[in-house]
Amino acid sequence: MPNWPPDPNKRPDNSPNQPTPNQQPNAPSGQEWRVLENTLLASVVEQRRARRWSIFFKLLTFGYILLIFLLLGRGCTSQAPTGLDGVDTSRPHLAVVELQGVISSGDVANAYDVNEALTRAFENSNSKAVALDINSPGGSPVQSDEIWQTMMDLRKEYPDKKLYAVIGDIGASGAYYIASAADEIYVNPSSLVGSIGVIMPSYNIEGLMDKVGVEDRTITAGEYKDILSLSRPLTDYEENHVEGVLANTHKHFINAVKEGRGDRLKNPEQNKLFSGLFWTGEQSIELGLADKKGSIASLEKQLEIDTVVNYSPTDPFQMFMDRFAVKLGAGIGSSVSLDVLPQEEGNAQMR
Repeated sequence: MPNWPPDPNKRPDNSPNQPTPNQQPNAPSGQEWRVLENTLLASVVEQRRARRWSIFFKLLTFGYILLIFLLLGRGCTSQAPTGLDGVDTSRPHLAVVELQGVISSGDVANAYDVNEALTRAFENSNSKAVALDINSPGGSPVQSDEIWQTMMDLRKEYPDKKLYAVIGDIGASGAYYIASAADEIYVNPSSLVGSIGVIMPSYNIEGLMDKVGVEDRTITAGEYKDILSLSRPLTDYEENHVEGVLANTHKHFINAVKEGRGDRLKNPEQNKLFSGLFWTGEQSIELGLADKKGSIASLEKQLEIDTVVNYSPTDPFQMFMDRFAVKLGAGIGSSVSLDVLPQEEGNAQMR
């Protein structure tokens, strides 16, 4: 009786499909290989085509976004010859430039934008006067001085065009540094004005670090590189050195105010005008730090000008590009600032 089930690996001797020694069982034929090869090649081609379309659509999207920015920029700058608020600057007007917030190379109130706006305002023959609208606690001494210098230069270049500083809620420290370069300073009776001084906060948390088990492993090259370290107190030499740096910056501040205000300052030493104190707008007029009570609206009425044009930059694309350029130049100078309020460790501020 034959074995059942039959052995699948054993074929009858007379089987016509018995493989030769060099032939593998169930091996694909040449036609099958060609079908498989064509399928794989088609898949590769499809993947390449998909990548090309993906790159094309990404470039198309980027170009579309870039075109929108360019159109927005052209629309914002083409409405007026030099003003940026859409008002016709071909008529007599009061040119206004805003100085709002902390003065810093990375913020809206930076020297690059403010100086550019002031220059445009003075260059327009139809601007009958220029007003700097100030609402700032101060900030960077470098940025403040650059704006101050530009204001003084523009006053000399355009002696027949008056420059006003109008202080709103606050015009202190670096903001007052800038305001002192104006022909006249207008204030609200309740404005905060002054704070002519410099401050650099410093803290020593060595005791706290010991309590929580934090070890300082700061590595330096340079004897005084860690002069403002939080983990140790200042030596007498270091403290004297920092005081000298701040005193030098304070001297620049005082000289700028004296040059801008001149004899209008009333007994600055006796009244401690350069001590870092600040006053209300009403008090500042009595001390000679300001000239009159007023605002942009009252200045417009006083000058008998019906139109006000804001020259502060409003083009979003241009402002983005300007901020990017300014950011590249921001460095160690940002650690010293003229501010009415202390900020973080290592920052010197005018006060």
